[in-house]
Amino acid sequence: MPELPDVETFRKYLSVTSLHKKVAKVHIPGKKLLKGLSATTLRRHLKGRKLVDTARHGKYLFAATDRGDWLVLHFGMTGKLKYYMNKEKEPAHTRLLLVFRNGYHLAYDDQRKLGTISLVRDMNGFIKRRELGPDALRIDPEAFRDSMGGKRGSVKAALMDQHTISGIGNVYADEILYQAGVNPESSLEDLEDSDIDRIYRNMMKVLNKAIDCRADPECLPDTYLIPSREKGGVCPECGEELERTQVSGRTTYFCPCRQGA
Repeated sequence: MPELPDVETFRKYLSVTSLHKKVAKVHIPGKKLLKGLSATTLRRHLKGRKLVDTARHGKYLFAATDRGDWLVLHFGMTGKLKYYMNKEKEPAHTRLLLVFRNGYHLAYDDQRKLGTISLVRDMNGFIKRRELGPDALRIDPEAFRDSMGGKRGSVKAALMDQHTISGIGNVYADEILYQAGVNPESSLEDLEDSDIDRIYRNMMKVLNKAIDCRADPECLPDTYLIPSREKGGVCPECGEELERTQVSGRTTYFCPCRQGA
């Protein structure tokens, strides 16, 4: 599932390819992905307009139009963007297609159709209505400690709770806790302040490194868990086989030596 580093990569991609180009046509093959508006309304608000700015909060990508609306994309499990010119390069699972007057196209592709497409006037209002927590890359250490201190349950579940901190999913929660040396099943009540501070520092380190790598696991350092995060994978530090368990219904990988059994 696309997480914060993936969506930040999409945001940068959209900014570089698609801003300040007039939209000539709008095709919406994935009408079922629309939330809170009709295909007719979305088409009317985008046709003839330009995308002029981008923003991101957690796993949501926002693209501002020159009339003051925000196109909102959530990528579900398999969503991505593709900018191209030739029709034969159109992705196989396009759900929204913007055709620009310069002859290029921007496709929102989502094979499993679990993403969403919205249009709002107030980006901050949208974030508030969804009760999204602070963005994981913009929360400060004190606010992070406060958010973790007020919760119960496992530390991994807290990191993945979008109402507490927005942007972290299953894969990057595992990486952050691996780098911090904290067992994903640890109860928040059992963690020391020093543990929480270490998790915060590694959260920032991991997310920024993943963005630098354009969310490509093969580009991550050899000391990272993600490239080995599979059945039979081993810890990149000690060589011990990774353990696999379930936390909040999600498959979780960790090193029993580095993070405790």
